[in-house]
Amino acid sequence: MALRSAAAAAPRSLRRLLSRTSTFTPSTISHSIRDWEKPEPSANSFVSVRLFSGASTSSFIPPPLPPSAQQREKPEPSTNLFVSGLSKRTTTEKLHETFAQFGEVVHARVVTDRVTGYSKGFGFVKYANLEDAAKGIEGMDGKFLDGWVIFAEYARPRPPPENNAAPPYGRQ
Repeated sequence: MALRSAAAAAPRSLRRLLSRTSTFTPSTISHSIRDWEKPEPSANSFVSVRLFSGASTSSFIPPPLPPSAQQREKPEPSTNLFVSGLSKRTTTEKLHETFAQFGEVVHARVVTDRVTGYSKGFGFVKYANLEDAAKGIEGMDGKFLDGWVIFAEYARPRPPPENNAAPPYGRQ
């Protein structure tokens, strides 16, 4: 009786299989369960086997990088650092204090939202010389500041403005 109630609670494909057999023996049940556990072939079976098989992933070839990513590999060393991943609560003073441990900081600035006054999540630190800037990157890249992991790298120069556009309102 208990076996009949277990069969009623089984999935429909297993119930169909169990209802066809008149006698329930452990071997018929185990064969039925094994048959039920086999995946049914479908159009996506090739994809799932390729993606999730236990085969080695050494044949995986990542897609090529777009030309824009290849051009922006590493910026030229400069005394100005770009710091990203800052907390919304990070202040300019805190950024200055933190990076001053690695050399003479000339200027530090956290870019803030005009309305809320909170950090936008990035900022700039300017060192007196290149050696201090390199120490600052080495010391703070991938480290925690205000509970967030920050990333420091050499700042890229701003691209020149496009001359075909009209000047922004208020600037002449």
